[in-house]
Amino acid sequence: MEQQRTQYIQANEYERSDSRTSQRNGYYERNWTTRIGTLELKVPRTRDGKFSPTVFERYQRNEKALLVSMLEMYISGVSTRKVSNIVEQLCGSSVSKSFVSKLTAELDPMVQEWRNRSLSETTFPYIVTDVLYIKVREDNRVVSKSCHIAIGINEDGDREIIGFMIQDGESESTWTSFFEHLKNRDLKGTKLIISDAHHGLVSAIRKSFTGVSWQRCQVHFMRNILDYVPKKDSKPFREALKSIFRITDIEIARDAKNELIDKFNDNKRYEKACKILDEGFEDAFQYTVVANGHSRLKSTNAIERLNQEVRRREKVIRIFPNTDSATRLIGALLMDIHEKWIGSSRKYIKF
Repeated sequence: MEQQRTQYIQANEYERSDSRTSQRNGYYERNWTTRIGTLELKVPRTRDGKFSPTVFERYQRNEKALLVSMLEMYISGVSTRKVSNIVEQLCGSSVSKSFVSKLTAELDPMVQEWRNRSLSETTFPYIVTDVLYIKVREDNRVVSKSCHIAIGINEDGDREIIGFMIQDGESESTWTSFFEHLKNRDLKGTKLIISDAHHGLVSAIRKSFTGVSWQRCQVHFMRNILDYVPKKDSKPFREALKSIFRITDIEIARDAKNELIDKFNDNKRYEKACKILDEGFEDAFQYTVVANGHSRLKSTNAIERLNQEVRRREKVIRIFPNTDSATRLIGALLMDIHEKWIGSSRKYIKF
């Protein structure tokens, strides 16, 4: 290290030289962990503060790799307590939970840049959206927060996570805020939005996306109908109903729907179910008109699976200490999944 400092300064100790680049400035103490233990070193330094011995370059690379690994563990579902324990087993020295929490704050600028990125370079004709609820500590109270998430499917059939936003509940105003956030990032070319039939969500879609069709999730719609079907002796109705939702031609499906209603509507046991089917049919079959009947666009299954991944990680936390920490973790997780999606050679939809 002394020799390297001399080479950096380009002058020996007490030597006068026109090529000198800096001056010696004593030493500082530093621990260096090796395979045989920890060494206490006195490290030479220069007055300009730019000199660093090469002996620490590998150490610095390993340190950065360890920090990255700690972040990966955190994102993948390992609690801060377990991360601390794992580091202690690997390195022989422990790190506090607060250190891990402080480290994760380095994710904030990356998450913010990603969630506010421009969408202008890609057209997303199909959007799938949903909300999940998380628990957040706020003013010493545990409150429920809504996390709005949207998946975009582009013209090539590839899917991307195009946005998320944590808000106070699910209403027309919160959904409108979320949609305006997407539009402000130059979301364009949308033809069909797939979601459940939450009243505030549907109202926000109609106001924020004028001229865009809404596809009601067929899975939720069928469950809603079956809630009003008697459990006893209802097999013929159930089978006829399920067969309708397997049809990808709206004209054929409409004829099958009318036939079912004509057959069962006179029976008071099925009157309510038939009414719900008739009123919601058109919205549940828009994918057959707008998206050429592609089955992956008839329900919110794609985002339901994404929500499960978020929920799996959220269960480790249980209660987020604040909204910023929830945005950080959920955002980092969604970023990770997003990168895997766009890096895959498989098409989500083959047109």
